[in-house]
Amino acid sequence: MARKSVKQIKKDEDKILNALKKNARGSIEDIAKKYHFSRQKVWRIIKRLEEKKEIWGYYTVVDEEKLNRKRFIILIKRSTEPIDNGIQKIIDLTMHDKGSEIGVEVESSSYLHGIYDWYFVISAEDMKSVKRFTHLLIKEYQVWISEIQILEDIFPLKKCGIVNPSKSKLVDFF
Repeated sequence: MARKSVKQIKKDEDKILNALKKNARGSIEDIAKKYHFSRQKVWRIIKRLEEKKEIWGYYTVVDEEKLNRKRFIILIKRSTEPIDNGIQKIIDLTMHDKGSEIGVEVESSSYLHGIYDWYFVISAEDMKSVKRFTHLLIKEYQVWISEIQILEDIFPLKKCGIVNPSKSKLVDFF
């Protein structure tokens, strides 16, 4: 049997990735049926994508409101001070651990290009917890922070590629 081209392998991987983005809990069997692949082929593609770190993991999208939590975005602007010895704290996820200790869950954090240099997406019970978290950020990285902005995520229409099942409630906010 002829081996598939690199282009075709990439197309097959993209199909599997799209299926997993829409429903990471979808069964291998369902994905195989949808794309007319064998179950073994789907399993091999997923394993290969995980080994290549193209798939980092799987995530459950939750409704923070039903969990009595709110979602916030923290934007940070860096100072001009070199960050030499502070970078390892960032890599070690020091603030993610400290946030957990005070009831703040860090959903994501990223280095940015633009007006702001870093952002955190977090969930917490209230603004008080978020302010405690930002005070910890300032204490830990004071010399490297010139500005912090806190935004409350009022209504997520789409998270992690998943459309909010209560999307029609958005009209209540306008």
